Amino acid sequence: MANNNRELGNFLRKARSQMDPEQAGLPPDNRTRRVPGLRREEVARLAGVSTDYYARLEQGRPIAPSPGVVDALCRALGLDEAGRTYLHTLLGVTAAPSRRHSRSAQRLRPGLHQLIDALDGEPVLVLGRRGDVLAANRMAKALFTDFEQMPVRHRNYARWMFLGEEPRSLFIDWEDQARAAVESLRLEIGRDADDQATNDLIAELRGKSTEFDHWWEEHRVHQRTHGSKRLHHALVGELTVEYETLTLPGDPDTSLFVYTAEPGSSSRQALDLLAMWTLTGTGTPRPGTAQEHD
Repeated sequence: MANNNRELGNFLRKARSQMDPEQAGLPPDNRTRRVPGLRREEVARLAGVSTDYYARLEQGRPIAPSPGVVDALCRALGLDEAGRTYLHTLLGVTAAPSRRHSRSAQRLRPGLHQLIDALDGEPVLVLGRRGDVLAANRMAKALFTDFEQMPVRHRNYARWMFLGEEPRSLFIDWEDQARAAVESLRLEIGRDADDQATNDLIAELRGKSTEFDHWWEEHRVHQRTHGSKRLHHALVGELTVEYETLTLPGDPDTSLFVYTAEPGSSSRQALDLLAMWTLTGTGTPRPGTAQEHD
């Protein structure tokens, strides 16, 4: 709980600093702002609470605001859907699902392995808690890397993104993709601040990557449900893939990321060519060697 209280204060301060007073609808008051964003009293006024009440929230005091107050704070801070979910979770307004109390190792059903193998023409990644890579079909291994060649504890998407050798040359938009990975982890730790494996991962990445450490301090949250990735693949050149995230009913800790390309596009042709190479076994070297920085 102490971790959640500290994170609550950090998150509120960061969100407040990123708000534009004019966009928030505040009239100009001709006072010099020593720091960017909204003042505490302005957030309190917009949310309809006292300045003292809001200040105690930022200080991480044990307060139990009503759902209506939390919704008002979300509006005052201009939070998007991921931010709203994150703030509700930090404040304990929505009860954490009981599944979060069981932190046993995740295992995929045989049927899920069969499903991703059946989606043979499209890359498919299966991610679990904190972005652990639980499975990948042959197209995902060829497009990204063969996570199965890594030590089990290294099979994590964010860890690969920041500490792997391939991602910085593979992703044309590496910074966007890396920041999204940070923001997804921030959302994850908000759901369960005391999960040791997640905290260990974050500590490792903060210690080994200055970029991760810097972006972590921004306290942004992001939930990846769909989007695109721009790549420069060593075998098939430049391509753009779109992804959709499918969360499994009955297993919300596990998500399928399915990557596709527009029919008839050069990106689709590149994926088809990659599929041919992986099927024919020509011996052409793949970019995914699973090497990482220690």
